Amino acid sequence: MNHTEQELIRIDKKLELESIGIDPYPSATFPSNATAKDILENFTNEPAKYEQVSIAGRILSRRIMGSASFVEICDDGIKIQVYINKDTFCGIEDKSSYDRVFKKLIDIGDIVGIYGYVFTTKVGVVSIHANKLVLLSKALSPLPIVKETIEDGVKKIHDAFTDPEARYRKRYVDLLVNPHVREIFSIRNKVIRGIREALDNQGCLEVETPILQPIYGGASAKPFSTHHNALDMKLYLRISNELYLKRLIVGGYKGVYEFSKDFRNEGMSRFHNPEFTQVELYVAYKDYLWMMDFIEDTLEKTAIGIHGTTKLTVGNNTIDFKKPWKRITMFEVIKQFTNVDISNMSEEDLQQSAKQMGIAIDASVNKGKIIDEIFGAKCEPYLINPTIITDYPVEMSPLAKRHRDNPNLVERFEVICNGKEICNAFSELNDPIDQRKRFQEQTDLGKRGDLEAMVLDEDFLQALGYGMPQTAGAGIGIDRLVMIMANASSIQEVIFFPQMKSEV
Repeated sequence: MNHTEQELIRIDKKLELESIGIDPYPSATFPSNATAKDILENFTNEPAKYEQVSIAGRILSRRIMGSASFVEICDDGIKIQVYINKDTFCGIEDKSSYDRVFKKLIDIGDIVGIYGYVFTTKVGVVSIHANKLVLLSKALSPLPIVKETIEDGVKKIHDAFTDPEARYRKRYVDLLVNPHVREIFSIRNKVIRGIREALDNQGCLEVETPILQPIYGGASAKPFSTHHNALDMKLYLRISNELYLKRLIVGGYKGVYEFSKDFRNEGMSRFHNPEFTQVELYVAYKDYLWMMDFIEDTLEKTAIGIHGTTKLTVGNNTIDFKKPWKRITMFEVIKQFTNVDISNMSEEDLQQSAKQMGIAIDASVNKGKIIDEIFGAKCEPYLINPTIITDYPVEMSPLAKRHRDNPNLVERFEVICNGKEICNAFSELNDPIDQRKRFQEQTDLGKRGDLEAMVLDEDFLQALGYGMPQTAGAGIGIDRLVMIMANASSIQEVIFFPQMKSEV
């Protein structure tokens, strides 16, 4: 690789450190006995505890003023000031001088260990007085330097590391120089923990199912494929784990769930990444009405657990997760937004209605896909507060149980929030004869050219043949939910390492 001028300078510093007997990357453990968070929160009340501290962190800034310096180090996302005085400073590992090593060979970005004691400066800043500094890792690539100035009494930020593509490609730099990014992933962790706690309290078992599958299923999507050399067979990265989790319900579990990485070989947008996370859950002897209440309760508690309130600011909207949420059927919401009743339309009439609404429809799709396109274009973007859309046409949901009052519908609901689906749930279809018929209809759609049609899974049908109790199932999109909880504008913001186009 070609090094920048600054990198070459730092490489020379590394070599000089080695030449005077200082290892830029020592192996020995650094014996930290304090953290920046602990010191900043507790020093004022318990100063005697911090008369001898050792702490490690990365240098984020420094001000050298002759024989004294102030350094800011970052320890686990928390910044703390370090004061270094030439007269009391023993040098790095007692092998060199303040002037030669600290001032000339140590840089912003280097990871160091500090030995010293805690005090409060004349202006009231809790700081560490360093008696000794140990170099733990020499940074050869310089960090982006974010500058702050005060202009007309207002703080201005200059040279911030804000370019989205650069941030996503170099998330490690993003985390170092943009502290707010860490908070997004803290919220992500809290979302997952909140949902897991609710499922554990329900008595569900967390399980793992195959990522590599001989037959992909459980959703309407295009898969990624690969080849297993030893078995000489084609395999697919899962698009969903639904069919495997329902096999476990057949096997006798009353409730199972999995936080799964799923993969769909489709387009990318601020709401779509080819690799994404969802939690799927299945509970025996329950139906979609029970699941509605469970999802409402779980996400309300999750919002409160993170923010202390059900009301969140997301972009220009205020979203309230307080239950009960609005519930409305698919046909009712379409009529509400379009003034068109499509509930009894034929496929041809639906095609014509979609055209009149300015929605382009491919000839390969069926009634269900047309209705889905109309809903997605005319209704979904305008549903901001969490809204439960219920009772979908049977053509839209090959894995859902027929509605108990209308066999042309299924017992399905989606939660739409901030203009996007965040949850999809069913009373699960457990009639193996009906399921085979629905799979066959999907096969016929595939022959018409629908690349997202489901494929027939003979083993799953055999599993249903052994009998599956009535079951409520749901999938919650973790990435989209975190976008809302963290007020993030794109899915790339809430995934540590989103997929990016190659730079080559």
